[in-house]
Amino acid sequence: MYAQVVDDSQGRTVVAASSVEAAAGVSGCNRQTAAAVGRLIGERARAAGVTQVVFDRGGYLYHGRVQALAEAAREAGLEF
Repeated sequence: MYAQVVDDSQGRTVVAASSVEAAAGVSGCNRQTAAAVGRLIGERARAAGVTQVVFDRGGYLYHGRVQALAEAAREAGLEF
């Protein structure tokens, strides 16, 4: 699982996070892994000065891992 904060006006990725780095040592992708990615992307975005984003779930339903990622990113300080 991965997440990116992209600046569409400049066409560049501001910050990114993935389950490979967020949950090292954890196998598979579950809600806990998704939450770790959400926390990491939220922390990195805040460090880069980004506080508001638009959440694009890429066509996936808002439940399970997608919901866990979003809730953890909100807890880390992102608004969307």
